[in-house]
Amino acid sequence: MEIVGYIAAVLIGVTLGLIGSGGSILTVPVLVYLFGVDAVIATSYSLFIVGLTSAVGSFSYLKRKMINGKVVALFGIPSILSVILTRTFIVPAIPAQVNIFNIHIPKEVLMLLLFGLLMIAAAYGMIKNKKVSGTIAETEGINWTLLIGHGFFVGLITGLIGAGGGFLIIPALVMLLKIPIKDAVGNSLVIIAANSFIGFFNSHDHDSINWYLLFTIAALAIIGIFIGIRLSKNMDGTKLKPAFGWFVLIMGIFIILKETIFR
Repeated sequence: MEIVGYIAAVLIGVTLGLIGSGGSILTVPVLVYLFGVDAVIATSYSLFIVGLTSAVGSFSYLKRKMINGKVVALFGIPSILSVILTRTFIVPAIPAQVNIFNIHIPKEVLMLLLFGLLMIAAAYGMIKNKKVSGTIAETEGINWTLLIGHGFFVGLITGLIGAGGGFLIIPALVMLLKIPIKDAVGNSLVIIAANSFIGFFNSHDHDSINWYLLFTIAALAIIGIFIGIRLSKNMDGTKLKPAFGWFVLIMGIFIILKETIFR
């Protein structure tokens, strides 16, 4: 299973490099089901792996001057604040057993169920594959309330279940800030990296972290992101999103079934 896990780690990076999102959706299931990591800890580990991978991948876009500091700040600051608040107050406040409609759900199961639902929601967006277009980043005529709210929501998702939120960030950058899709991928990686690192280092119990596992998976994912970036120059990542979306949908349903009916 570990060998499969290492192969999956490369695919995490390939997906991030190719379509700018989706890689983080794979990280938590890979850690939990292939490496046997506790679900709550896996959300923290995922932040480090996705953060480091996205940071390294963003350098390629930085060299090509495809990173817009204003865009990163406009979207990133509300998102970062939300990550800090979520990891500081919300995650620690979730009890070990959650009572929902008189059903006692362990915290780790709840996290996986939330992650499964997120995967299904993300899959819908990928399968639908709505084409968006953009021109240049502008600040006039922006719905600031919607932009800030979207940033806070992405930060909540990142902090709560360890997903980078690229599938939410890219459409927002293109539709709300009117930037080209390829530029959106690069800016998304910077925002994902910032959110993930802040979320990880704002987590608890770092003394017991398996750094060997973290750096091994991160190194393989970094190899994958370079492969993905290279492929993106010759392939249209938007055409691959529906196929990847179906895979994410199946994985999301599998997680929900495994943690409920087949647990």
